[in-house]
Amino acid sequence: MSAVWATARAAVRRRKLQTFVIGLVALFCTATVVVSLALLDAMSAPFDRAFAQQRGPHAVAAYDPAKVTDAQLTAARDGVAAVAGPFAQATVEGTGTDGPMFQGPLALTGRADPGGEVDRLDLWRGRWVSAPGEIVLAAIPEDETSFRLGPMSEVRTVTADGVPLTVVGWAYSVSATADGWVTPEQAVALKPSAVQMLYRFTGDVSTREAVQQRLTGVATGLPGGALLAAQPYHVVKEEAAETAGVYLPFLGTFGILGLLVAVIIVGNVVSGAVISGFRHIGVLKSLGFTPRQVVAVYLTMVTVPASAGAVLGTALGVAGANPLLNETFQGMGYGQDTGVQPWVWVAGLLGVPALVLLAALLPALRAHRLSAAAAISAGSAPRRGRGLRVQRALGGTRLPRSVSLGLGLPFARPGRTALTLASLLLGVTTVTFTAGLTDSLLEVSRIDAEAGGDVGVRPERFEGPNRDRTSSTRTDQEVEALLRSTPGAAKVGASRGRTVPALGQSEPVHVNFIRGDTAAMGYQKQLLEGRWLDGADEVVASAELLNKRGLKVGDTLTLEIAEVRTTVTIVGETVQGLPGPGAGLFASWRDLGEGDPFEFYYQVELAEGADLEGYMAAVRAADPGLTVWDNSDTTDVAVVVTGFSTVLAVLLAMVAALGVLNTVALNVQDRRRDLGMLKSIGMTPRQVIAMLITSMAALGVIGGLIGIPFGMAAHRLVVPLAAEAAKVTFPDYVMEIWDPVTLLLMVVSGVLIAIVGALLPARSAARLSIARVLHNE
Repeated sequence: MSAVWATARAAVRRRKLQTFVIGLVALFCTATVVVSLALLDAMSAPFDRAFAQQRGPHAVAAYDPAKVTDAQLTAARDGVAAVAGPFAQATVEGTGTDGPMFQGPLALTGRADPGGEVDRLDLWRGRWVSAPGEIVLAAIPEDETSFRLGPMSEVRTVTADGVPLTVVGWAYSVSATADGWVTPEQAVALKPSAVQMLYRFTGDVSTREAVQQRLTGVATGLPGGALLAAQPYHVVKEEAAETAGVYLPFLGTFGILGLLVAVIIVGNVVSGAVISGFRHIGVLKSLGFTPRQVVAVYLTMVTVPASAGAVLGTALGVAGANPLLNETFQGMGYGQDTGVQPWVWVAGLLGVPALVLLAALLPALRAHRLSAAAAISAGSAPRRGRGLRVQRALGGTRLPRSVSLGLGLPFARPGRTALTLASLLLGVTTVTFTAGLTDSLLEVSRIDAEAGGDVGVRPERFEGPNRDRTSSTRTDQEVEALLRSTPGAAKVGASRGRTVPALGQSEPVHVNFIRGDTAAMGYQKQLLEGRWLDGADEVVASAELLNKRGLKVGDTLTLEIAEVRTTVTIVGETVQGLPGPGAGLFASWRDLGEGDPFEFYYQVELAEGADLEGYMAAVRAADPGLTVWDNSDTTDVAVVVTGFSTVLAVLLAMVAALGVLNTVALNVQDRRRDLGMLKSIGMTPRQVIAMLITSMAALGVIGGLIGIPFGMAAHRLVVPLAAEAAKVTFPDYVMEIWDPVTLLLMVVSGVLIAIVGALLPARSAARLSIARVLHNE
């Protein structure tokens, strides 16, 4: 065994370039595998994982406190694995001082602590309630809206049915069990209308029906009518699937591409390294090494640098995957479980070295069966007739000799060429998919920018402990007049959002009552179907609302607007809606009387060449109580998806380039004698570089031409899947982003990957001296 280790160690030191290439390829392939597996792992049921981590309830039940006692509820445990409660629950009308999160009906639960056997809350900011008069509000971790409220040191209050409550923290429940939590004593003071119980059941809970059966078992023996309502966890799971579904097609595509590229590159590099060492294998056999010892030498020789590369690659992959996962999933509430899982670490540390062993074992076993003379012969340059016809055909053309020789090189090793071509194909496929994805998202962002105008404005009015903060005292008409009179404004649109009941619909509908230039600021141009509204009884609906509610153009809705029933007809479908819950309907302006200032929203389109920052500063100076922001920013989804897709595309292109580097290095090693002879008859170093780069550039062109259709197909498949998950509809031009220039650039990307990979070994070959090559022979 000592002889095997000594020989392998000497080979590792002697073959510095091969050792470096194997280690480098293992490093980048491991990083790619770790990122890919982490993405695939994160996309596999992220809600289920967060639900399990928080010990989410299989059912949230509300009981009538007038018909059942706490003792009866805690005694009912048929089929229950764990329970939390009873918690007094009050539904109150909330009014606040800092925007829509504090407005409207709030379900508040009295709870002593955020832990327990069921529904372990993620208290991600502030502290838990410790005395009456305090409240912890529900919010997704690191949600932009929450952070926009400022530091916890600032006093913020919610007025619940006239009772002021100080906000002391923010918590997240994956099961959405409440809008906020107070102390049990405070909940009693708010006159609770229900008692909440949280159940985790034993046995099958995979369907709503199964959960309902277990709820029926729990309620058996309780007074009739005690159970007011119950919600199975499937409701929030389905809602979560809509949000996560936007990202999952992208993550899955890049994950699969990464795994394929890594496997192909490792197989190409390692098998080529063993095959190129057949002559050395023959020498070892002639010195007395047994076939098993020879196999062990070569397996050790490739495993050592591969293991070192796997360790570094795992660390690099984890460092790269964590920001991608956090950015993608934390905003959905899954931030507490977005880290790279331990099994992914193990897969990176052991999986790639195991793959290297497997890739080396197959050619090593072939050498195992060869005699010493046959191994030495097999390790020589390719057989005389291999690719000879192609070389002769190319030699008869008017191409420069270095170019014709380079074009013929891939035919000498067809197996190696096929693996290299496959890696280039996947690299171009990834680049093409990323380019299409980025262009489509930019089109979507342009839609948002066109419709939203350049500047968004909302008035603020602060009361209570925050009354010292500046509030706007202007009326609706005065705000619009200010925006129009400020230099730089070209168009100003005003809207008032109001959530109203809709007869026959399970949920209310958000209606944007518009006036001014709103229709002319992009929404009217983005109609997918129908026409723009032209009357008080007509509305235009966003595609999101139609898809979620199962409606279509031509349907009618009966709305209760200001306590008056009004029947409206949907006459058009548009891509986007104004900011607001559901971003649902556009309707003609109506006098709705006084209302919360936050209901009013203004958007401004500036004249060409106007100073955006200057306009916003002028509006803030004129009325500090107006919140003014830049509406032209790229959407969060566009930023996240474009960011991680670009990073992964660059990573996979680098791995593909490493495959090319390895192929050229092996070709140089195989043809050292030929290179020496070519140099001896006058081939210059530049011609050597041109020959080797041409051989790979040709594969880059072929890989580009084949990879482009695959990338376009992935783009055509994945983007609609994400749109369907988000319940939105895009116009056709969002997908029609391919033009001859873009396609030409995709082909060029394949050539660039090939050239970048071939340049280093080509320059190394150009520096070989004739005497050194022929002396080694």
